[in-house]
Amino acid sequence: MMHLPDLPEIEAAAQVVYRHFQATPQYRWALLSERLGTDCWVKHENHTPVGAFKIRGGLNYFDQLAQRGAMPAEVISATRGNHGQSIGWAARAHGVRCTIVVPHGNSSEKNAAMRALGVHLIEHGTDFQESREHAMAIARERNAHMVPSFHPDLLRGVATYWWEFLRAVPQLDVVYVPIGQGSGACAAIAAQLALGRQTRIVGVVSSHATTYADSLAAGHVVEATVTTLLADGMACRVAAALALAILQGRIDHIVQVSDAEVALSMRDLFACTHNVAEGAGAAAFAAAMQERDQLRGKTVGIALTGGNVDSGMFADALLNR
Repeated sequence: MMHLPDLPEIEAAAQVVYRHFQATPQYRWALLSERLGTDCWVKHENHTPVGAFKIRGGLNYFDQLAQRGAMPAEVISATRGNHGQSIGWAARAHGVRCTIVVPHGNSSEKNAAMRALGVHLIEHGTDFQESREHAMAIARERNAHMVPSFHPDLLRGVATYWWEFLRAVPQLDVVYVPIGQGSGACAAIAAQLALGRQTRIVGVVSSHATTYADSLAAGHVVEATVTTLLADGMACRVAAALALAILQGRIDHIVQVSDAEVALSMRDLFACTHNVAEGAGAAAFAAAMQERDQLRGKTVGIALTGGNVDSGMFADALLNR
């Protein structure tokens, strides 16, 4: 199984992150807690410089390349948006050319944000998996460095937000974390183990993209059709075997949330905190609401993992269209 970062490694990764931005806040929102029926803390990863947690992984991935003296001239990756912004930000910071492949129909505002970071954007395929395969082919053709969506160096960086959250709110009984490619959930497990906490970690998947739920139930990777229209950050068709091995036996359980539940959660988060959550960013609260009857008297933590939603889509969610 892949090595999980230990406490000194996570602490070192945090120092890499803090060269670029400070620790993100976590707040107990009174209205949100009232809505859930118990104390609810939100970790605001929508407050990073790219509006999502992924930047922590990108910064550490490039820092490790630099430490090994292996910085390439060009990097290539595939994304639905937040990973691409992370890699684009880190590549720019290190003066490295960056090409990102996205599927056709990807979020126009995420695409614009990546271009603003100097990314060369290529649209290819109908979903993330097809984009990923095309990115790998381009990397081979150009002899460029392919940045994966799941890797120990990415995980080390992502673990810093859970390290911050669990240290800041040590009384957390249970936390909810959305699963796209799995780095967030695996990072939560790494931070929990590193800090010796007993906090239960609940994974959240879209009911319209169930590869991780199906794979954990089967004990091996199971491909699943992706039909979510709202939670693009969770639109994964094939689970990562490395992530699956970490999650198996360590994640408390999996909750599946529909696009309708996610849209309601986006409205709740805005009404109660006036923070914008993209679909995947709202999924954790949607899952907690689904299980609210079991959470009475518990201190609950949710990861608002990103706020990068297209304006029109957010307007539709707010107006329940």
